[in-house]
Amino acid sequence: MVVDDEGTQLGVLDTRTALGMARERGLDLVEVAPNADPPVCKFMDYGKFLYQQKKRAQEAKRNQTVIQIKEVKFRPKTDDHDYGTKLKHIRRFLEGGDRCKVTVFFRGREIVHKDRGLMVLERVQQDTEDIAKIESRPTSEGRTMTMMLAPVKR
Repeated sequence: MVVDDEGTQLGVLDTRTALGMARERGLDLVEVAPNADPPVCKFMDYGKFLYQQKKRAQEAKRNQTVIQIKEVKFRPKTDDHDYGTKLKHIRRFLEGGDRCKVTVFFRGREIVHKDRGLMVLERVQQDTEDIAKIESRPTSEGRTMTMMLAPVKR
């Protein structure tokens, strides 16, 4: 099955006949659908086609955004001023469009007081609820408790 460069179907042709017609027009005969019955071939300038395909891929790559995950670590005993500073960092990351991983790290015997770590994460959640949504609830793993925040689409 042969389709010319304007999109009109020429019907089922012999391969040599189709190649001859393509050469007359100064184009290439390209197999578009090899699994069809009969296989579909098209007249086109293959070099130009590859060039346009490469340009489209570059344009798509240029327009994509890369979202990073930023991490901010707290301790159960983090003081108010330090908490405020770290909260500013979290807000800056979220406003920049990045996801933020909030981690509470327990050292030594602090592991006994997991409720204090949960309180820190809940406080962060309340303080950022206007610009962030919870992507994953607080989970405890070993000596750390983590929560993921994602920016809210406006």
